Amino acid sequence: MSTIVITGASSGLGEEMARQFAALGYDLGLCARRLDRLATLREELLAASPDIRVSIAELDVTDDEAVERVFGEFRTEFGTLDRVIVNAGSGVGAALGTGGQAANRRTAMTNFVGALSQSEHALAIFRDQGRGHLVLISSFSALRGMRRSMTTYAASKAGVAALAEGLRSERIPGVDVSLICPGYIRSEMNAAAAERTKFMVDTEPGVKAMVKAIEARADVAYVPRWPWVPLSVVMKVLPLSIVRKLT
Repeated sequence: MSTIVITGASSGLGEEMARQFAALGYDLGLCARRLDRLATLREELLAASPDIRVSIAELDVTDDEAVERVFGEFRTEFGTLDRVIVNAGSGVGAALGTGGQAANRRTAMTNFVGALSQSEHALAIFRDQGRGHLVLISSFSALRGMRRSMTTYAASKAGVAALAEGLRSERIPGVDVSLICPGYIRSEMNAAAAERTKFMVDTEPGVKAMVKAIEARADVAYVPRWPWVPLSVVMKVLPLSIVRKLT
């Protein structure tokens, strides 16, 4: 049985990915800061899919030593890690210079430094095994610089995208690297803006598109494909004056 580790699995996209991968028969290592929510999710998953194994662990991805320990414990328990999904993230932020430094720093540390730590320790395991699939969850917003409260978030996700491309370029033997760039998928992180956001899709179908791309081991995937694939082409060439009006 193949094993998937998902970080940030206590809510939002990570929680729904756990449900959908469990339904596909994967054993799961789920980690997040909120262990009580993971415990509830584990009960739900095992009730629906009693033949799989689900292990949970408390994890703050900005704690590098904890990331190494938790990933190592999952590997020991399952015997192998076939896929690690670097999903844990933060969406808090404020316009720079307006007193929101703490929120911006939290987002930068979680989204990029945390992703770097997760990639480091996942790849150490994959190199040792001679195989593995590293999946980095970025965002459509990584394509361009965003303004106001989105500035740090977009920059951190652009860093994740560059990290994935560098790792793919390295061509580590036996290791696949996928970058998943969701558009607007309803989640706990974006709940406050969901009703006024264009092209927002519900969590289940949005994550279904993510899971399909991950299962295909896509190099880069903008999901759902409509409207994010055509928009990804346009977004790269739009003048900043127009980008500003879209965000």
